[in-house]
Amino acid sequence: MNPLDRLLAERACERLVLDFVHRLDLGEPASVAELFTEDGVWRWPEGDRHVEGRGALRAYFGARPADRLSRRMMANVLVTVDSPTEARATSYFTTYRVDGHTGGMVPAEPPVQIGHYEDTFRRVDGTWLLSTRTLFLPFGGPTPRQRPSAA
Repeated sequence: MNPLDRLLAERACERLVLDFVHRLDLGEPASVAELFTEDGVWRWPEGDRHVEGRGALRAYFGARPADRLSRRMMANVLVTVDSPTEARATSYFTTYRVDGHTGGMVPAEPPVQIGHYEDTFRRVDGTWLLSTRTLFLPFGGPTPRQRPSAA
């Protein structure tokens, strides 16, 4: 691959990494399925979760609680382009999250999760898509519920 094509592939894959968390936090969570190939896979080995195919991904991410407020910080996105149609990446994330959100600002608490993703990408009909996303979570805990405000 020439340097420009490699750079464009890296940027397209990095954009997928960032678009994924943007859609979870600020968009429509079920729409992350569109960032995957038709046979795309999301897995979390420690949680023994394995979701395969766009329909299953749409249902899985669409089941996110409606009252969940979250923000994910992505960093250290390192994309390696292996060929004109295949790439991989490792990226680190920190998740702040609370359930039971009814509006307004939530007092800052420590992050709920700190980990990394290992992704593979495939170029399909000229478009880069996630093929697999594997979650590794060395630091994590349950999602807290927002305390009801005193009236």
